[in-house]
Amino acid sequence: MAAKTPSWGEPPVVDTTTPNAARMYDWYLGGAHNFEVDREFGRRVEAIWPNIKPVARHNRAFLQRVVRDSLDAGIRQFLDIGSGVPTVGNVHEVCADARPPAHVVYVDYEPVAFTAAQVLLEEQQVDDRATVIQEDLREPAAILDHPETRRLLNFDEPVCLLTVALFHFVSDAEHPKDILAAYRDRLAPGSRLALTHIACDEAPPAERDQVLAFCEAYKDTSNPLYCRDRAEVTALFDGWNLLEPGVVFIPDWRPTTPPDLTDTARPLAWCGVGELR
Repeated sequence: MAAKTPSWGEPPVVDTTTPNAARMYDWYLGGAHNFEVDREFGRRVEAIWPNIKPVARHNRAFLQRVVRDSLDAGIRQFLDIGSGVPTVGNVHEVCADARPPAHVVYVDYEPVAFTAAQVLLEEQQVDDRATVIQEDLREPAAILDHPETRRLLNFDEPVCLLTVALFHFVSDAEHPKDILAAYRDRLAPGSRLALTHIACDEAPPAERDQVLAFCEAYKDTSNPLYCRDRAEVTALFDGWNLLEPGVVFIPDWRPTTPPDLTDTARPLAWCGVGELR
């Protein structure tokens, strides 16, 4: 079946024949910035792993908690890499009432995500405090030295680096710790790294098998996915001081309400926040 172009239009150079992680994540969250190829794949992998949508919602809630916590700590600069397609509760929306105002730079290399974010920010007329650039995580200098990044972010002051549901798309062969070190070395003391990562090392056996099958299915997409355990995720924070409560299940990081211990999606991803001192 040919992919149907959504009403918001199809930006140039978009592969609508292969499922894409950013557009599928939008579908998991109930968004409309996706194509039939993404929805078809999403339905297929949801049948493999029924908890994918709850895990996506946990990721979104974690991002919002981290932003609020960072604002409370005095941080007013956010660099959201792999920001994906805009959805309700974006970083700049969470920061809307911050005083002094907060600045946000969104980064995504996927054309639909980039174009949709451009449209949203233009409609909201927030170019004095939020922007989006089309770059790849694996090119830190291109992101950090981009004119739009430099327009809004001052690297002499703390920045919160958001990498939510991102590094499970980076293989060991691509040296994720080196990528993170390149960002870390450019950031000021007091900066933070927030990270979430799909996992199954503490999941019940049946759920573990589902997660591994889900990862296997992603080999058919433009964004292969890799599962890491808690020790491997913790190692990604080398050079950062982990804030309490450390590397934990996503709902357990500084929750606003007690986590639901019966939630079957709870043990399916790790998260943490590190700080530079």
